[in-house]
Amino acid sequence: MPTIELSFITICLFCFVTFSLALHQVPAHDCQRECDDGPARRCDYHFHIEYYYTMSKACYDCPYKLEGCDRHHCIAADGVERGVVSINRQIPGPSIQVCQGDEIVVDVTNHLRGEGSALHWHGMHMKGSPYMDGVPLVTQCPISPASTFQYSFVAENSGTHYYHSHSGFQRADGAFGSLIVRQSRLKDPLSSLYDHDLPEHVILVSDWLSELGLAKFVAHAHGGKDDIPSSIIINGKGRVSKPKDQLELQEMMPLAVFNVEKGMRYRFRMISNGILDCPVTMSIDNHTLLIIASDGNPIQPVEVDSLVMTSGERFDFVLKADQVASSFWIRFRGNMDWNSKHIFQTAILRYENSPEVEPDGIVTYETTSRNGTVLNPINYAPGDERHLTVAELTAITAENETEWTREPDRKFFLAYDFNAVDNWLYHDPEHYPIFGVENRQRFFTPQINHISLRMPSSPPLSQLYSLPPDSFCNESTVTNCKEKHCACSYTLHVPLGSLVEVILIDEGATFDATHPFHLHGSSFRVVAMKRVGSQVSVNEIRALDENGLIQRNLIDAPIKDTVAVPDGGYTVIRFMATNPGYWLLHCHLEFHSEVGMGVIFKIGNDNHLPPVPDDFPTCGNWFPSKSTIVNENFDSTISKHTDVSSAFDINGPLIGENELLALALDASPFVHLNEDQDRKDKVPKVSSLALKASSCHFSLALYTIITYCLSNLCFRL
Repeated sequence: MPTIELSFITICLFCFVTFSLALHQVPAHDCQRECDDGPARRCDYHFHIEYYYTMSKACYDCPYKLEGCDRHHCIAADGVERGVVSINRQIPGPSIQVCQGDEIVVDVTNHLRGEGSALHWHGMHMKGSPYMDGVPLVTQCPISPASTFQYSFVAENSGTHYYHSHSGFQRADGAFGSLIVRQSRLKDPLSSLYDHDLPEHVILVSDWLSELGLAKFVAHAHGGKDDIPSSIIINGKGRVSKPKDQLELQEMMPLAVFNVEKGMRYRFRMISNGILDCPVTMSIDNHTLLIIASDGNPIQPVEVDSLVMTSGERFDFVLKADQVASSFWIRFRGNMDWNSKHIFQTAILRYENSPEVEPDGIVTYETTSRNGTVLNPINYAPGDERHLTVAELTAITAENETEWTREPDRKFFLAYDFNAVDNWLYHDPEHYPIFGVENRQRFFTPQINHISLRMPSSPPLSQLYSLPPDSFCNESTVTNCKEKHCACSYTLHVPLGSLVEVILIDEGATFDATHPFHLHGSSFRVVAMKRVGSQVSVNEIRALDENGLIQRNLIDAPIKDTVAVPDGGYTVIRFMATNPGYWLLHCHLEFHSEVGMGVIFKIGNDNHLPPVPDDFPTCGNWFPSKSTIVNENFDSTISKHTDVSSAFDINGPLIGENELLALALDASPFVHLNEDQDRKDKVPKVSSLALKASSCHFSLALYTIITYCLSNLCFRL
């Protein structure tokens, strides 16, 4: 065969294979491996945050042809079309799975139109790298549109964690993903309890809206509409909440499936990305759950029948595959605000060699409730044998870790509720005050100690010099906050090395709710928890504490970073303030956090902070100074003798031969998404024009090349 024809066929095959593989899932990242205490790796990721759409054109015939629902860039969710905020056109975003000690480097590019963003690494303490925590206007400036910010940190604390946007309502709209940090079996104190810890056995649960979170919020805050989610998705999949026999054909969306082999024990990692007051109860038919860790921290194993998760919490459990090979329902039941809408969801546990069909039985909201022992129940106090609170779990820690048991150096009573104040953002005291409108239109402001956390104009961690001295506040600097709305950068200063005790109090006067609180920069011990009544005051809890009536577990209290507080009760946490920085403690419900239900802990003094990274982005207020002079003689026109083409390169640089390889690699689905640094350094740099050509014309060009090649090949043959 002539050389030219052989080359021609080779090119055709390369194009065809490349295009075919573009339709399949991206291969696992190099850092997703069996952890063996070998050398740590650098793990590079490239995230693109953008507005996108469920059931888009990328889904083709989904769900009529289920394979369409798994197509590249198809986000099926629950089958309801809506706008989303996605990372790499996936929901959840790409899973980061590394070994303890690896360096995680994530380039986050913001493609959102006119909206800033930032990613928080939920569960990572960022010790020594507080600038990477991802809280806009606390630890960094928001990533502005068309900009890229590189997060770089060491995965020091092992366990089940996740990442999510900490800007606006982007987390509610899909900007989240799992972050798993494994240990070697030699270091994992729980490794003898399971046979497999598979990457695909991560269960990421999220309540789900039928519209963008911002639209839902403004309708609730200004129009008196409800703030109840419409669905639940599991790893981005699910159906509308109706029994299967009532679903229309177009509502038969694919469900999440988890495969096991009979006789094996599997470690599952479950994460809650809850956005509103809707805790989820999970159970698996014919199986129990052996709970072995919470929020990345090991506990003495406890066996339960079901598990309740509030927003931001993570639980690891071992499932023993000891049933006859078949498929079993995994049931998810919505609680609290969801009770009125009867929201539920299902996934499938499937044994190897069993038929690929759904389990028998019709699942309804009523049948998602399972009898037996439940862990982390809603609004229960310790002492009920069928309802095991997280405060009753037992930590697995070194025997010499006793410093947290002494008398605390700082104690804070943080009482919160929905307060009836004329918050000017939602009630104009002159024209439509809170008690001047009908009840359903009243927006009660969630606050801590009657203060709303208002973010500063610049991040204090990196730009303290940009903020006036009176930027921060606490209870000692504000007055009359029960009568008027107080909003400021609520900050509590704690000396480095202090033992801090925080008593979180849910006064419960306005609504029956459950608020999960998340602490950045540290884990804490859950030393006490109790529900006192339907409502309680901070003075009552102070009196209980002063009279020694709060019983604390100072021996083996569990370690967490997110915990719910019983309505009309309290939860007591303790942590060592050994990580200098500005760290947020806030309610993890999206609508509450965004309106100021939080507080900032400043740990240590400014001289304790690590230096600000070189060229770190800045932001803040700007006002022209009095010395600013406008040059009235400045001529902004281009001279008629000027060669415009020399002033502006209209055509742009041509793509040289040395760029063709880089262009092909950049367009390739193999290299672009999960490209490691070594490979990237070996590829020639690509001009901006080449990159534009790559993103805009790769698919069209590939179709054209394939068609041309095949037609010519047929002609030659």
